[in-house]
Amino acid sequence: MSVIIQNISKSYNKNQALNAVSFTVNDNEIAAFIGPNGAGKSTTLKIIGGYLMPDSGEVMINGLNIKERSLEVKKITGYLPENNPLYPEMYVKEYLEYVARIYGLGKKTKQAVEKVIEATGLEAEYRKKIGQLSKGYRQRVGLARSIVHNPSVLLLDEPTTGLDPGQLIEIRNLITELGKTRSILFSTHNLNEAATLCKHIVVINKGNIVADKLFEDVPESGELEKMFTSGV
Repeated sequence: MSVIIQNISKSYNKNQALNAVSFTVNDNEIAAFIGPNGAGKSTTLKIIGGYLMPDSGEVMINGLNIKERSLEVKKITGYLPENNPLYPEMYVKEYLEYVARIYGLGKKTKQAVEKVIEATGLEAEYRKKIGQLSKGYRQRVGLARSIVHNPSVLLLDEPTTGLDPGQLIEIRNLITELGKTRSILFSTHNLNEAATLCKHIVVINKGNIVADKLFEDVPESGELEKMFTSGV
């Protein structure tokens, strides 16, 4: 299994953000992580990626413990935060080359950047400054940044928030394609989106996992509504 989360808890001062959260994401699986605002989705994703340490519990990424081997975990995971931080004054290709060098790709940088530009549909935009792009294309740049080092696990925090219908379809199709070769956990408020992209649904509320189900086929939106409303 690519991602194993076991009883992770996290508090901020006296506020319990996560309470003994446990679930798994298998190889080449797209799992939806759904819940209301403040449920603990972003905190969980940050912990899985090694950007935030839990107070207790364990997270294993491809057999690596994030507490003991955080740097190695970052090398095999890609993380797209909800606010998608970018450098608007940089050109798309320049920015991706910069990220690739941070990951230590060295002589493989040029090839990796060219490959990720093609994979994310940025061929017509990579000569532009990031600040000149539409939100949909900025999301593509964020996804490209997250996979330029070819991670086996991809963590996406609300990747389609604020996109128009056309952009929404494009990003969903891109996530589906990426999920053929890696494990993806993405958070969303959109039950229809979860039903469209995933067979594995995890529901969190107030820091507790209230539902965790693997469907044999793509679930009906009504089934997800029952899962969501019964636990939230």
